[in-house]
Amino acid sequence: MRRYYLILAGVLLATGCERFVVRTDNRVAFAGPVDTRVTTELPPVSPNAGPVRPVVVTPGSSVSRVALVDVDGLILNTPFAGFSSLGENPVALFRERLDAAEADPCVKAVVVRINSHGGGVAACIAMRRDLERFKSRCGKPVVAALLDTACGGAYYLASAADQVVATEGTVTGGVGVVLNLFNLQDLMAQFNVIPQSIKAGDKADIGSSARPIQPEEKQLLQAMADEFHGRLVADVRKSRPAARADVFDGRILTGTQAKAQGLVDQIGDLDHAVAVAAGLGCGDGFRPQVVMYRRANDPAHSVYAVTANVPLQGAGLLPNIPGLDRSKLPTFLSLWQPELTMEKLGGK
Repeated sequence: MRRYYLILAGVLLATGCERFVVRTDNRVAFAGPVDTRVTTELPPVSPNAGPVRPVVVTPGSSVSRVALVDVDGLILNTPFAGFSSLGENPVALFRERLDAAEADPCVKAVVVRINSHGGGVAACIAMRRDLERFKSRCGKPVVAALLDTACGGAYYLASAADQVVATEGTVTGGVGVVLNLFNLQDLMAQFNVIPQSIKAGDKADIGSSARPIQPEEKQLLQAMADEFHGRLVADVRKSRPAARADVFDGRILTGTQAKAQGLVDQIGDLDHAVAVAAGLGCGDGFRPQVVMYRRANDPAHSVYAVTANVPLQGAGLLPNIPGLDRSKLPTFLSLWQPELTMEKLGGK
């Protein structure tokens, strides 16, 4: 730390009272009281920070690596960047990380670390297809590590892995499809908000929150939900032929229950999942490096490092009323949603 004191002292002498910027990943301390003002800036993760690059989070042999690809928070095919949001498109980022792992000749296996309630049906299908093509092209083994939560589309993605590892405390399953529609007609009337729609096509405004849904419209939407659900179930059963049929009704399970039902292969923590991947890709007893692919402004210091993934949030001035943010959400979702506004939550 002595050298940092010398550097800071030199900067203070050179700048006097002028504003200066110090960027460091280390602790900075002063021997005595300092009369100044400190401003910190935490830049959001942004695609403008350059391509993803490997960051070593667990030391080991540099000739062999296990790539850890993290999937956290709400899965939507939309960029999470801008005011009141943080992150980027999780679907695009997942593809970019897989491409980096495929291009890295030192990577012998991949761990997809998942901590997500799920997300949009189309987004989750796209990510699973990318993972399947990755496995087909390069033949590198893939292990899914389920952390706190891996439900709905998040488990659907995990099921494409060669091995699925969950902890005893994992909440998983929830393979279902939901379309949350809200009838806000009475609420709008209280504020004298009267819709005046002009439409061509009797069902052009199907699902509108400005009026009750009609029985025929409900049948149409139900048929769509059933089709999406059938697609998810068929893909999971293809990867998990031992899974019991009654677990596909949207129910959630613990990690141990999921193993008993054929949805999970092994019970263990993230380190165990990395060891399983190392055994598949490098052989037993070999300790490879563990790397995560991150942008320059998204550091990683451990296998639990999380890339922020927070979609657009309200400014906090208006009440959080379910249904007011429908325009920002996809239609059909595959996720465990114990509370209706869970759609707005992203990574931790």
